[in-house]
Amino acid sequence: MKRTEDVAKPLQLAFQGLFVYSLQLMRKPMATRISIIVLWGGMLAAGVLPAEGWAGSSDLYRLDEALRLHYAAAEPVQEAGPGSVFTAVPTENLAPLANRDAASQPLPLASESASAAPLAMETTAEILDQPETLDFDIPVMRTAKVDKHVRFFSFRIRDRFEFWLGRLERHRLMVEQIFTEFNLPADLIFLSLVESGFSTHAQSRAQAVGPWQFIKGTAKAYDLRVDNWIDERRDPVKSTVAAARYLRDLHQLFGSWPLAMAAYNAGERKVGRALIRAQADDFWDLTDTKLLKLETKEYVPRFLAAALIAKDPARFGLAIPSQAPVEYEEVVVTHPIHLKAAALAAGVSYEELKVLNPELKKDLTPPDPAYHLKVPAGRKDAFLANLGTYQAWKRVHAVRYQVRRSDTLPLLASRHRTTVAAILEANAMGKSEKPKPGDWLLIPQTSKPVASTPLVSVKASR
Repeated sequence: MKRTEDVAKPLQLAFQGLFVYSLQLMRKPMATRISIIVLWGGMLAAGVLPAEGWAGSSDLYRLDEALRLHYAAAEPVQEAGPGSVFTAVPTENLAPLANRDAASQPLPLASESASAAPLAMETTAEILDQPETLDFDIPVMRTAKVDKHVRFFSFRIRDRFEFWLGRLERHRLMVEQIFTEFNLPADLIFLSLVESGFSTHAQSRAQAVGPWQFIKGTAKAYDLRVDNWIDERRDPVKSTVAAARYLRDLHQLFGSWPLAMAAYNAGERKVGRALIRAQADDFWDLTDTKLLKLETKEYVPRFLAAALIAKDPARFGLAIPSQAPVEYEEVVVTHPIHLKAAALAAGVSYEELKVLNPELKKDLTPPDPAYHLKVPAGRKDAFLANLGTYQAWKRVHAVRYQVRRSDTLPLLASRHRTTVAAILEANAMGKSEKPKPGDWLLIPQTSKPVASTPLVSVKASR
């Protein structure tokens, strides 16, 4: 009660003075009036609010303090660019603390929280303190940022990183052979882990696609086909060849692998401008400037961390099961065919055939004079034998047509004496899809093709 009286009495005097002074204040300029009002507001706030009022809820303070102590051992990971996956604070650890009913329970002390840290984090820290004995065929610099990403890969997203390594292992022999043909360091294979985890279906916010994350312009510059039927950025072999060519060109341009990798992420023009403005000739000199985005400055350390773990996973406690390499044979298809029909002819599942041909954007081979369809190793002969016995309706009988600017599906259907539904079905299109000028469409025909026209021709196995 006394506390209330102590606050009320000076408050009453303050308001009386404010009323008297406000009459004189009306004659002052606007700027002066505003300044004085703000000053009086601050004085009132300081006099009315008790010192305890700024502390807030004790429960919220306990929650914040508990989180600070619990995750003191875990170094925060800085935000990276598109395509990178980061793990937030586990919700299962927050739930007990966020419950107001459990606020009365004693929280662990800092020493107890530190002792409760996972053993994996302590093991990773011990490994990082050991001298590096691995051999690299690219320049390696161990920095605090590199060690931070090592902890992130080997602790925060351990299971996910193991999955990435296993997926890369199936294509590793193929990538190493291609990089050898282009005289590239073998360790650059681990760049795909940073880009996509070697996922053929990865797509970033910048619309970069595939294992090597090509944007459309760069993909076409390196002879990758991207249209309404095919996206070769998703093909493991073709995209790897394009990535090898691009990395080789970037290294010839900058003369340094760290700079080449930074340019692979940000573009050669941005890295070139940054070098000129900073008057530098080394990537690590650019990390101390604001001339590159944080994503690019973290890109090379992230790659070095991924390579460090991938070259010796067992050292970091990661178990990578042996993976059989991807093996397939190619058959040159001369007419469009649905993948389900092709899978039935090859005697394999539709899903298996779809995985082998990730570049197909539809469940239908494109209307090319000769398309190389991949089938599992050992299934080529069965595919050729079974496909020839199919009835004619199993295949798509159509002519190729390139869409013009004024074309619409109803107009094309009327012109070629067919229906819109038939065009959509022949091209494996949804009702909401609309063809763009330059796209190739299959226009169904009522008459069947000449019987002597072969459906397939044999392609040598890979």
